[in-house]
Amino acid sequence: MNLIQAILMGIVQGLSEFLPVSSSAHLVFTSNFFKVFRHIAIAKQSNQEVFFDIMLHLGTLIAVIIYFRKDILDICKALFDAIKKKNFENTEAKLGLYIIFGTIITIALALPFNDFAEKLVYSPSIVGMLLVGTGIILFLSEYQHKKMGDKKGELTLKNSILIGIAQGIAVLPGFSRSGWTIATGLFSGLDRITAARYSFLLSIPIILGASMVFPLIKIDVAEALTYNWSAIIVGTIVSAIVGYLCIKYFLKFVSKFSLAFFGYYCIIVGLFTAVFFEIYK
Repeated sequence: MNLIQAILMGIVQGLSEFLPVSSSAHLVFTSNFFKVFRHIAIAKQSNQEVFFDIMLHLGTLIAVIIYFRKDILDICKALFDAIKKKNFENTEAKLGLYIIFGTIITIALALPFNDFAEKLVYSPSIVGMLLVGTGIILFLSEYQHKKMGDKKGELTLKNSILIGIAQGIAVLPGFSRSGWTIATGLFSGLDRITAARYSFLLSIPIILGASMVFPLIKIDVAEALTYNWSAIIVGTIVSAIVGYLCIKYFLKFVSKFSLAFFGYYCIIVGLFTAVFFEIYK
């Protein structure tokens, strides 16, 4: 891994983590494109590559925490006050509970599929077809959203659990986490802004767990000293900066425009990569 590859993958992670296009799929595609052009076997991923993926996710975790720092503080304060008073009528306290329940549901669903999801890193053509599935889901959710018209509902325990289920399913690379969670929000009657905001807040504990708690216990410290740390650090910083800007402008975009654009993108890129890697596997 060199500096240019690190910067490119940082940009890819920063953009695709929060856009409904599957960051895991794009990291799979990018790293495997590099392998194809450098004549390296796809069915081979070094520990440094795994660690770098973790650090890229850490970068986007930093981005979402910084962007939603006020919301996070308000939610935590309201939740602690609600627990103390045993009264959860406050909107922010309810949101905190919904995030907790959604996270529990996500973990319960994601853990059984985790090993299978990791193996898909070596099957980019399958990941491409899963990305096509994300595109179809985005189109269907927009159809449902328009069909409902102005009859938009509020975030409830029921739809927060449904969104948690969607996030659990999206452990598979190609199934966009933000795409599936926002689409599920639209299916359950939420407006785009509410669905996107909840999706981003719900991502915080999951990205934290996925990028730090579980994988880091597998990292060999002695081996880590041999990694290209300058490239890793630069890539992480790039993913954080790009991720922050992506959240900011995506929320503005989604308030005015349809997700159909991303549906087209997922289908086109998914089909192209599926065919490309099927030929060069």
